[in-house]
Amino acid sequence: MEFFPLLLVIFASIFQGSFGLGMKFMAPLKWEAWWLVHSLFAMILIPTAWAYFVTPDLFNVVTGASSDVILTAMAFGALWGIGGIMFGKSVPYIGISLTYGIVMGVCSAAGGLIPLFFANKAEFEKMAPGLPFILGGVAIMLIGVGITAYAGVQKDKLQAGTEIETTGDKVNLKTGLIIAILSGLLSAFLAVGFAEGKAIGELAKNAGAIPRNTSLAIWVVVLWGGFAINALYAIFLLFRNNTWSSFKTPNAGKAYAWSIGAALLWFGALGIYGQGATLMGKIGDVIAWPIMLGLSLIVGNIWSYMNKEWEGAKKPFNIMLLGVLIIIIAVIVMGYS
Repeated sequence: MEFFPLLLVIFASIFQGSFGLGMKFMAPLKWEAWWLVHSLFAMILIPTAWAYFVTPDLFNVVTGASSDVILTAMAFGALWGIGGIMFGKSVPYIGISLTYGIVMGVCSAAGGLIPLFFANKAEFEKMAPGLPFILGGVAIMLIGVGITAYAGVQKDKLQAGTEIETTGDKVNLKTGLIIAILSGLLSAFLAVGFAEGKAIGELAKNAGAIPRNTSLAIWVVVLWGGFAINALYAIFLLFRNNTWSSFKTPNAGKAYAWSIGAALLWFGALGIYGQGATLMGKIGDVIAWPIMLGLSLIVGNIWSYMNKEWEGAKKPFNIMLLGVLIIIIAVIVMGYS
């Protein structure tokens, strides 16, 4: 594998680790209003516009795929959307640091291993020489993410002076862990949907798109499913909370700008990741996803450090640095595969 595809995935992780900054600037909009705008741009408008400019005859490429491929790709996108909603449901039970660590760990491992199990015999045999490094890298990545999550939990405890914020009993803690694990598994299906939509990429290539840009046509279809779930959930909250008036909130221009900016960063990550994974070949379906998520966790912690979120938590910070080192080792091992 050439270094350029891996470089693209590394670059994508910078975007992935940075898009969450926009969520700090939702006010004065309600979450559901901010999220509906964000989802529309991140999952429909930006992916379609980018794919349109780099894929000749995009509409015929997408509609030319078999209904099985389209529905499968959309279904996996929808499962990812459900996983994202479950992430939010887990936070009140076990806190955001632990939720984030569990979801990232499970999602990175599952997103890499599930496509490996979906590979046919010829593809599996082609990847066989690198299999020990793939599995070893995923295992190391899980350790690194786990240590980083533990550091986040310790930081929260130290800064709050209390235990992890939960609803107060062991049943709820258990429930939160179950929801977080399910969230991680379902969130991984975004990568699976991309892998299962490769037939759409072949049609884009036949239409004249260069190899790395064929991935963008795949995302257009996969994210239809993801948008459907996210939009329906946001609209449900708008009705339930009677917050449609939030869209007319005065002085909300900055919140709208951050919503769209975060969308650019979010799909920028997926778009570049897809290019790198495509150029890697079949092994890209296996290693690119955990590499991107692992490195994005490092980027996210860099932003946290710059925002002084680790102040007064020297020991947890040092533990986090150990986790970062292990994640980097995992990336090297998987890249070597």
